[in-house]
Amino acid sequence: MSPHIQNLLVLTGVILLALGAVGFARSPRWARPRARFARNRTGIAALIIVVLYLIAGASDLILTPWEKSDGRPMTVLECVFQNVPKEATYSAPFARKDLSDRPLLRFHLFGTDALGNDVLELTLKGASTALLIGAFASLIYIPIGIVLGISAGYFKRFTDDIVQYLYSTVASIPGILLLIAIMMVLGKGIPQISIALGVTGWIGLCRLLRGETFRQSERQYCEAARALGETHPTIIFRHILPNVMHLVIINFVLGFSSIILAESILSYIGVGVPIGTASWGTMIDAARMELSREPKVWWNLSAASGALFILVLSLNILGDALRRAFDPKAA
Repeated sequence: MSPHIQNLLVLTGVILLALGAVGFARSPRWARPRARFARNRTGIAALIIVVLYLIAGASDLILTPWEKSDGRPMTVLECVFQNVPKEATYSAPFARKDLSDRPLLRFHLFGTDALGNDVLELTLKGASTALLIGAFASLIYIPIGIVLGISAGYFKRFTDDIVQYLYSTVASIPGILLLIAIMMVLGKGIPQISIALGVTGWIGLCRLLRGETFRQSERQYCEAARALGETHPTIIFRHILPNVMHLVIINFVLGFSSIILAESILSYIGVGVPIGTASWGTMIDAARMELSREPKVWWNLSAASGALFILVLSLNILGDALRRAFDPKAA
């Protein structure tokens, strides 16, 4: 992919995310949920942590005019770490402590791995991989869940039977086995794992929207719209969809953490991202044997598992804060 096209796609995604946040901040429809969320300090702290992860991930996706030794363009993150000296092999965190001649960014704050690569840089690169897969998988499963869930809840009868049959069949297969089977067919790679997680992650959202759409379609404003002769697409897009979007937002945040965990598990067992791609799962897998050597190399495992734990925990706290904000009964 051309560096200009990649940068354009990344910036487009960032702009769309920013526009969505601005829309949430200014929409009169969500004034009360916004006020309730603003009072939740834990939720705000979790949001700040998630934003920091997004910034770190985006910095490894934006390419610069400078090139590495192999001729490939450097990312913003790689430019930040280009002055960090490469070691021959393992180096413990803060192994070099002569602050008089080395700036802080020239230290291996989290140590190095067996090849002498900086663990902090690899951890931040793993964040970009996790966020990239989470974004692509969400772009697949959210439209599927919205279309099938709203269709089943609104049209009912035969459509509902078909949708229930589909998600009951998929849900009857153990999730990890289904993911492994799809990955064995598609092969390793970020697009392949995104497709696998996307086509298997829509069930929860579909069930949620089916039930809520069924309830909304029986309310008086939908009955009035039908009496006025409005078409089904008009009722769905103008009345049903805006009233279930808060469920989509909450499911997106909570589903994002599930996707990141699933990607790490698949990479850990060797069927996820290809070799050479930074991933928390591959870092944890590579660090297994390091704990049995003497002296023990603990920093690789700690950095990857710590980064994964903090992000997933923050996403879960943020999802719960959004649920409380949109549902005052849960407060």
